[in-house]
Amino acid sequence: MIKIDQYLGALAGLSLFTSFSKEELASMFNSSGYEINGYAKDQIIHLQSEVCRAMDIILEGKVAVQKIDEEGNVLTINVFSAPDVIGAHLVFSTNNFYPMTVVSETDTVILRLPREFIIELGRRNLDFMVTLLGTISDRMLILADKIRAISHKTIRRQIIAFLTYEYHLQKSPVIRLNYSKKELAERLGIQRSSLSRELNKMRREGLLEYDARTITLKNLKVDQG
Repeated sequence: MIKIDQYLGALAGLSLFTSFSKEELASMFNSSGYEINGYAKDQIIHLQSEVCRAMDIILEGKVAVQKIDEEGNVLTINVFSAPDVIGAHLVFSTNNFYPMTVVSETDTVILRLPREFIIELGRRNLDFMVTLLGTISDRMLILADKIRAISHKTIRRQIIAFLTYEYHLQKSPVIRLNYSKKELAERLGIQRSSLSRELNKMRREGLLEYDARTITLKNLKVDQG
């Protein structure tokens, strides 16, 4: 059984809880009003259309918010990692159903705070509620921008945007992939066959070369992606 004690120090450092002392947090969490659950890699945390009854705080690991269409294609909307918050915008909604599936990308530990627990935290400390409202607003803007960007980009532009980001991150024209082409296609929200077809086309045009684990930039102007 996972204990909250080992995470109190980390929680005290989060923006949501900076107005609480570690002792206050220990006192509040000395109850059965919350849950801590562990999830293995690729395990479903919340299903699409599942009722949201609590706010999740990622204590360890990463989770992906995904949408699966009728043909089984997976679109990864976003990836969140500790100490991100999930479900805060849904738990108080009258339409509190998860619009997408939430899956663990790695072994993950999640702290689950039900509505009543959140209300009690806000009652004890107004700064907590103000910070939570700001977190919800910022998260909704990020998700809206992500969906809008994915919806309006061609497959090539999505590939170039990804390569541009990785080029600046890795500081090398040889982009090393930490996941398979199938996982990359899911992150870009396209079918694997479409990704392979476009990469082949870009290779024929002399823009890049690639193998199972790398993509090497040739005459591709990533800064203009």
